[in-house]
Amino acid sequence: MKSFRRVVLLFALLLVPCLSVGHAAGPARPNIVFILADDLGQMDIGAFNPKTFYETPNIDALARRGMKFPQGYAACCVCSPTRGSIMTGKYPPRFGITNFIPGGRAGKLLPAPNADHLALAEVTIAETLRDAGYATFFAGKWHLGGGEFYPGAQGFPKELDNGNGAKGNAQFWYPKSDLPVPDHRDDPKTTDRIVNEAVKFIGAHKDQPFYAYLPFLAVHTPIGARAELVAKYQKKAAGAPADAWGQERANKVRLVQNNPVYAAMLEQLDTGIGRVVAALEQHGLTEKTIVVFMSDNGGLSTSEGHPTSNLPLRAGKGWPYEGGVREPMIVVAPGVTKPGATCDSPVISTDFYPTLLQLAGLPLKPEQHLDGVSFVPLLKGETMARGQPLFWHYPHYANQGGAPHGVIRDGDWKLIEWYEDGALELYNLPQDLSEKTNLAAQQPERVKALHAKLVAWRKEVGALMPTPNPDFNPNAKPGAKAPAKGKKK
Repeated sequence: MKSFRRVVLLFALLLVPCLSVGHAAGPARPNIVFILADDLGQMDIGAFNPKTFYETPNIDALARRGMKFPQGYAACCVCSPTRGSIMTGKYPPRFGITNFIPGGRAGKLLPAPNADHLALAEVTIAETLRDAGYATFFAGKWHLGGGEFYPGAQGFPKELDNGNGAKGNAQFWYPKSDLPVPDHRDDPKTTDRIVNEAVKFIGAHKDQPFYAYLPFLAVHTPIGARAELVAKYQKKAAGAPADAWGQERANKVRLVQNNPVYAAMLEQLDTGIGRVVAALEQHGLTEKTIVVFMSDNGGLSTSEGHPTSNLPLRAGKGWPYEGGVREPMIVVAPGVTKPGATCDSPVISTDFYPTLLQLAGLPLKPEQHLDGVSFVPLLKGETMARGQPLFWHYPHYANQGGAPHGVIRDGDWKLIEWYEDGALELYNLPQDLSEKTNLAAQQPERVKALHAKLVAWRKEVGALMPTPNPDFNPNAKPGAKAPAKGKKK
């Protein structure tokens, strides 16, 4: 009997290490690097526009490694709402940020209330990944609230510096670090600073899964870059087409790409992205890391220097047309995406939350990412029925000339409603990518059906609408600041 017990004990001792190792190993989690450009148009990138004036070899290389989405959309035509949609997996009206913070221009209408921060009750993608064992990283433009509503309260490290030493700056945050801050003359958009910290983070966390969110400041105005890069593109611009202009309502719109400073700023961003990718390779993480590249809204073409053109896409930042919301979206998911693949199915920034969770082998959180749809099947090259249209709600006047509007895209059809007068525009996007021919008068039944869906969606998400402006002066310069109505908390 004693001999039998010894055998059983010996077997148990041999088995314990095996069980421990199996438990410790668990499922292998991929790293995630999410790169968000600021105001970058789809047509600025070589992978989407071989005729672009700009040079983006590192971003183009990402497209060759993974899948590009020519119909990848931002959830808004301006920055803060799109950023919030990435964090929450929700359409902007659900979390109350429908304009950039603190936007508040008025016109014929008073803009709808706009929250000045992302509520802490929202469980962000960063919090979900952190709670699943991911190390998280943030450096760059937050634009979802300052003070207690900073990135450190939404799943990123709490040890963050506010801005470039500017007290009270609510937009920009960087890790506290002993790395020297690059000279502003060489790094006016803090691109190199963000990259330096990201490379350091990758090296320090190469042995555990991490989520690095890199919301760059480039290519937002004011534009600037290294002097030698600007000189390079000044020479190139000598052979580029001369300035040409069109009209979008009261605003002129740029029709050519030839700005050397903008080009230099974009090259500096592209080089920085290349350095991040090289750091992954240096530490043997290339095949273990998902890389997402996206922009928060379309390129700036109708105001504030008009630095770029989005043709053949119409208009740009601040507008409901494709130039304002169609983005240069790329996803590299090793073992999932086929190199050099293109997916023509529409997807939107709300979809990243469930997609990244599924790629990471984590359970979805449908109670949080209410509007996001995982597009993992598309990444695998499979077909996927989305089951619902795409929607936009912008009850504001944009700095770039756009007026309050709502949009629905259902299949090939896109309907725009202008809130000032109820005017409706209908486009068949595959046949009319540049949105030149309004088919609303020819398709009244389709317009009626799409508009009904748009109205029902606004009711479902609790979208706040603009209201008549009793002080509106049709002879005044458009875009005056709305009267203060108190901040929404």
